[in-house]
Amino acid sequence: MVMEQSADTPIRDAATLIAWRTGASGPEVLMGQRGDKAAFMPSKFVFPGGRVDMGDAAVTAAPGLPEICTARLAKEAAPGMAGALASAAIRELREETGLLLGRPRRQDDPALGGLEDWAEFASASLYPTAAAMQFVFRAITPPGRPRRFDARFFLVPAAAVCGDPEDFSKSDDELSHLQWVPLQAARALDLPFITGIVLSEVAARLADAAADARPVPFFDNRGQHSRFLML
Repeated sequence: MVMEQSADTPIRDAATLIAWRTGASGPEVLMGQRGDKAAFMPSKFVFPGGRVDMGDAAVTAAPGLPEICTARLAKEAAPGMAGALASAAIRELREETGLLLGRPRRQDDPALGGLEDWAEFASASLYPTAAAMQFVFRAITPPGRPRRFDARFFLVPAAAVCGDPEDFSKSDDELSHLQWVPLQAARALDLPFITGIVLSEVAARLADAAADARPVPFFDNRGQHSRFLML
């Protein structure tokens, strides 16, 4: 990893997927509540996400990711990290909600059968794809926290999910109270500070016809002094 790490706690790469859809009163986002015994953000409502695993780089989910997103993900990051981040976001969505973000499997796709984390895709004859994802936010956990992450947030429409977006029966129970929350109502939930900021960025993007060209906010807390950058 090329990024400098704080001496107190190592910074781990992470990815979060914000699924959204149009509801009766406007945009809705998929959120769940972390357990009250969780070491990181206990009892908080969050989007599905987690750290990048070693096996994520083996799954090529990122070729469909828009070029501008790939270029922004590459800034101040290890070479080839974009693909692993996109795969991690899709994997975490599957683990924490049971939803599959994929496309019909093709003959030239790499095998998924030997990869335990992706067995649900293989059995459904699907292959994970980032084609509908947009990189929209990045934030590094400040020093002094029990765990620290360099988290990249992706936005994806629920229409890209294969199957019923209301069916959470195959989730791993890491998140409880999984639900589609109206964007404005989400602000009233018990949220981590950074999640509230991300919600504001999501609202701005969904209201902007030229959202793809918007720069990506980056809260850089690698050192003792925070920096706010635009990627």
